[in-house]
Amino acid sequence: MIKHADIVIDLQAGDTGKGKVSHHLAKHNSYDYVLRFNGGANAGHTIYHEGQKVVTHQVPVGVFYNIPCIIGPGCVVNIPALADEIHMLKKLGFETTIYIDKRCHVTSRAHIAEDGQDDKIGTTRQGIGPTYRDKYARTGQRLGDVVKFNDVTQPYSVIDIAQYFFQLDRQLHVLCEGAQGFQIDIDWGDYPYVTSSHCTTGAVALNGVAPRTWRNVYGVMKAYETYSGFKTHYTEDTSIFSAIQQVGQEFGATTGRTRQVRWLHVDDVVQAMHVNDVTDLIINKIDVLEEVGVFGVVHRGVTHTFHNGHDFKQFVEAKIRSEYKYKLNTIIWSTSPEKV
Repeated sequence: MIKHADIVIDLQAGDTGKGKVSHHLAKHNSYDYVLRFNGGANAGHTIYHEGQKVVTHQVPVGVFYNIPCIIGPGCVVNIPALADEIHMLKKLGFETTIYIDKRCHVTSRAHIAEDGQDDKIGTTRQGIGPTYRDKYARTGQRLGDVVKFNDVTQPYSVIDIAQYFFQLDRQLHVLCEGAQGFQIDIDWGDYPYVTSSHCTTGAVALNGVAPRTWRNVYGVMKAYETYSGFKTHYTEDTSIFSAIQQVGQEFGATTGRTRQVRWLHVDDVVQAMHVNDVTDLIINKIDVLEEVGVFGVVHRGVTHTFHNGHDFKQFVEAKIRSEYKYKLNTIIWSTSPEKV
């Protein structure tokens, strides 16, 4: 059974570098499993493993360290795309045991074709919304209904996650890896500009990992905000934000499209921290703002700009520490795309 579970959660609208954080934790902690608990092929983690850049979508980061990986019941699965991804990783030398819970819903070609007609929300067009819709309409297909448990022709094994964890005699340490972000959570996000899955720590419990096992919650954010989609009210098109897009390489890992950019809204981040019970905070891409030379943050509706990173970081840390009501162990400012 599970003794400890650590959780990686995105506090913004995705694309914050949580894949890098999960990769770092998988390397330095002794996890028995890495569990993906939401989303599907719409996820895109850009990982730098020993200098090699790899983009993953459905396979958890445990694959880079030969840690068994589980795709939990809160996820949806594109079976052909997953098989292709596993094959790609094997060709690169990364291989591990991959389990998928039988309750995962299957993304079909019809789902993808339907999602491809989206021209309002700006989805990744991977069929995620239609798959989750059919799940809740009780008309979808679950993996356990279309793939046999003992089918050795598949590059993964189908399991019942609850039975699997509780039949093991040893105490397990699990890393729970999230996809997408809090600001596009189906309930907490800027509706209707949201994804179709639960992107909070609460989703971990929905995947059979009890809250009493939770140890650390690593909240991940950027020093500015981006949105991968189309929001006319999101940001003004200024030269500063265009520079941040270019320097930060703000292009979707799944779609390749340019992400919208705006200043960090610290009130939104504190709310996300409260809902997710964050214990440790990692802030990525401060180096991007340092290269651009302008730093901005919105606090209680007022925009504050700074001309040096020291004053900017002091301001952001002070507001977070004064307004976050729970215990916060650490705040880490990360300046590298490859490591924390």
